Amino acid sequence: MRILIQVAVVLFLSSLFFEATAQMNERQIKRNNIRMMTFRGKKRGFPPENRYNQIDITLNALNYYGDLSPKPSKLSTDFGFTKPAVGLSFTQRLGPRFSLRSSFMYGSLQGSDAESANREDTENGLFRYQRNLSFRNRIKELSVVAVFDLYENQHTYISRVRWTPYGYIGASVFHHNPQAKVPERGLNGVPFENAGEWIDLRDLGTEGQYATLQEGDINYGIKPYNNFQIAIPFGVGVRFRLNEIMDLSAEFGIRYTFTDYLDDVSRNYVDLGVFGDNELARSMSYRGYELGSSNTLTYVGRDGQSYTVIKGYGQESRDNMRGNSSDNDIFTVTTIRFSYIIGKTFNRAKFR
Repeated sequence: MRILIQVAVVLFLSSLFFEATAQMNERQIKRNNIRMMTFRGKKRGFPPENRYNQIDITLNALNYYGDLSPKPSKLSTDFGFTKPAVGLSFTQRLGPRFSLRSSFMYGSLQGSDAESANREDTENGLFRYQRNLSFRNRIKELSVVAVFDLYENQHTYISRVRWTPYGYIGASVFHHNPQAKVPERGLNGVPFENAGEWIDLRDLGTEGQYATLQEGDINYGIKPYNNFQIAIPFGVGVRFRLNEIMDLSAEFGIRYTFTDYLDDVSRNYVDLGVFGDNELARSMSYRGYELGSSNTLTYVGRDGQSYTVIKGYGQESRDNMRGNSSDNDIFTVTTIRFSYIIGKTFNRAKFR
């Protein structure tokens, strides 16, 4: 009898053991199945063989935002002065969503008080119209930006997505040189021999940069601005795949510059007498005289000569503002980009 009881106990314990083992095995199998279903391979970054390069040709439209815009708002521009630009880029795909792009762009900016200002707007437009300044500026820019795609591509260029939005940000250096057309006559009424020609404004020092200003003068201490400047380019775009090795993109970007002299306008008027014998600098500094306004006054300049100007313009005063130095100039770049993946045509044919 005792033997039968021991056998029964052993059988009972064995059944419990096997049942527990089976349950453990079942749970382990479930865990393994889940691991197999979610396995994505060992993460090792973006392999070098998936990286690729491309060259881009760009057609651009430039718009200027600054002191010679139609209104004082930072968002004000005259789309009638939209100017073309062309560019060339080299792009390196370095990650599933990340590329590095180096570019050169050449284009121009332009603005004109006489053509853009609304003289019926007595608060802002009339001031700009009577100021009567204008410029053009040819821009040569080198930039490097990081491009971030919304949709990733973990594989080669052949597997890139059909389309993706993207953003970019980086740094650029550009050369600029604001110019304006020489008027027919100077303030003294004498005709200019080079009337109608475009002339560099920086060399004239239209806000007193090369004049001997005195302490207490509103622009005292002003220095000539540099033709080379830096900017922060940033923007958004969308890229479409045309075929295995060609893409088409549309972009809108902003260049935040660190200069207020894209238009040669930033601070106050200076006494017209500080220009001495340089009648061209004097006439390019204050151009309201070309309008023939009756709202004028006459004052004796520092050189002892008399000057007749529109009230509020062309005279040394804290209230006689030529521009607004508190805001730097910016410009926007609207781009159509044609991209061609290089160095891949041979490999594609080889493995077909």
